[in-house]
Amino acid sequence: MNQKRNVVLFIASSLDGYIATKEESLEWLFKVEGEGDNGISEFLDTIDTVLMGKATYDWIMEHEGGNSWPYSDKNCYVFTRSSIADTEQVKFISPDIQDFVSKLKKQEGKNIWMVGGGKLLYSFLKENMVDEIIITIAPTLIGKGIPLFNNGDYHLELLLKGTRRFNQFVELHYEVKR
Repeated sequence: MNQKRNVVLFIASSLDGYIATKEESLEWLFKVEGEGDNGISEFLDTIDTVLMGKATYDWIMEHEGGNSWPYSDKNCYVFTRSSIADTEQVKFISPDIQDFVSKLKKQEGKNIWMVGGGKLLYSFLKENMVDEIIITIAPTLIGKGIPLFNNGDYHLELLLKGTRRFNQFVELHYEVKR
């Protein structure tokens, strides 16, 4: 079984394009009435690898992780410029991102989740390493905060694969045109 592995950005955003407030709060997101888990469990079944930046890892550990890592059943890689010892659940890496992701995509397995954050996502977009984008839009305007997409030197054309509604949330699923 040699299925093509895709790198998928799966993320929630405010209607005006922010993933968090300036204070890194997601409180606005949790106030929105969703449906079930808004498709998260279904998505997690399609991946076996998780990629994220160190700031995103730190946020998860502070707000969700505690003593248990929420993605313990996945291969987890955290990109960092610091030298950090691996844990049982997470490997900290600082290789050439494009080379590392190319090797991952050649391995057998499920899709690869590009969790974030903004700097890492920018690198992925600039190098055209994202294959699919799934954005769940919350009916909230934040006005300012941490943007989903940073301004930068990239241009991607997308094809709409589908939409779904989870009560007040709308999911947009795009494929990157090649």
